[in-house]
Amino acid sequence: MYAVVVGGGLAGLVAARHLAEAGLEVELLERRDRVGGRVRTRTVEGFTLDRGFQVLFTTYPAARRELDYDALDLRSFASGATIARPNHRSTLSDPLADPLEALPTLLNDDVRIADLLRLFRLQRALRQRGTDDILSNPNVPEGETEPTMREYLATLGFSTAFVERFAEPFYGGITLDRSLETSSSVFEYTFKALSEGETVVPAEGMGAIPEQLHDRALGAGATVETGVEVTDLVTNDGGVAVATDSGDRSPDAVVVATDPVAAGELTGVGTPTEPKACTTVHCSLPAHQALDTGSKIVLNAADARPNTVAPMSAAAPEYAPDDRQLLSATFLDVSEDDDELEATVRGALSSWFPENHFGGLEVVGVDRIEFAQFAQPPGFREGLPAVDAPTGPVFLAGDYTEWSSIQGALESGRNAARALLDDVEA
Repeated sequence: MYAVVVGGGLAGLVAARHLAEAGLEVELLERRDRVGGRVRTRTVEGFTLDRGFQVLFTTYPAARRELDYDALDLRSFASGATIARPNHRSTLSDPLADPLEALPTLLNDDVRIADLLRLFRLQRALRQRGTDDILSNPNVPEGETEPTMREYLATLGFSTAFVERFAEPFYGGITLDRSLETSSSVFEYTFKALSEGETVVPAEGMGAIPEQLHDRALGAGATVETGVEVTDLVTNDGGVAVATDSGDRSPDAVVVATDPVAAGELTGVGTPTEPKACTTVHCSLPAHQALDTGSKIVLNAADARPNTVAPMSAAAPEYAPDDRQLLSATFLDVSEDDDELEATVRGALSSWFPENHFGGLEVVGVDRIEFAQFAQPPGFREGLPAVDAPTGPVFLAGDYTEWSSIQGALESGRNAARALLDDVEA
């Protein structure tokens, strides 16, 4: 049996591998000149720049199943975060994960002791729940609707200070939604992942993840062709015709693993189209001007310009030359030119770290990403397409069939392969 996979992002690569391992002839077609989709890395002047600020949570079940962590040579960010406002910084960390930060966390004047106790109770409660259960069966009383993140935190009794100074920038970075109008189930899932595992990047950049998946797909027997764009799909007599800019294919089945907008156009299936955008500014500083926050992510408690600053080379020294350090500042929009972004980042860092000097800050690269995630309001999963939603032997693979995350992309690839194989056996 011959199957075509359209799209070489995480979902498509996983689908291709599983189909090839099942004995199918598999051809993956990717319109770009390299695989990876939204997860890509480039090297600029010795700096490793991921496309936008991206990280992997080690507890993601699909990541543990599909990836070889040892081969990725992972580097970890410190748990918790540094909360920053003009002329003020404080530390919030999990004392169990980082005992040395227990005292600074307890002395934190941005988050009350009562909020810390609520966090610990929430950690314990979520340890009793499976990750699949959190997303598929939100813990909502019968007859009530799932709350937003903001409503959920208010129900648990968290203070306004905690929400504004920590939750808004921290989860603004994860969901690109500082308003906290995202589904509370996404909060529970990611909070559980953060509490029980590490936040990491591969030493060679996030692009090492699709490269490993690519190698595994090839090892399983799949063929991967880059620079080939699929322009149309037409189902016919139980099969499907695939039109591309390099000739037509006539496979027995197709997995569409493109972005949600392209998938909708190719299949006619409704997919999420409301985007969450971001801009990431990659900045370098002399190594001797290292911030005193270590590898903790810095949260902007005052406003969203920038929302967060991630000390990339403090977590992964390989990301920068020996005499420089790399910071990645994320904005929750795609506005402003490069000079304005650089000035905004320098101004924010100067106000947070007045004892430091940022005259040597230089912008190494800027990523403007108009569709970084899709919106995930309460109940969003009810409107997501099923993997077998298209007519004919066509199946969907993409995080938009699960939830907007690396976990969702990896899981969807296996689900699409399973659905195709089940259809063959039926």
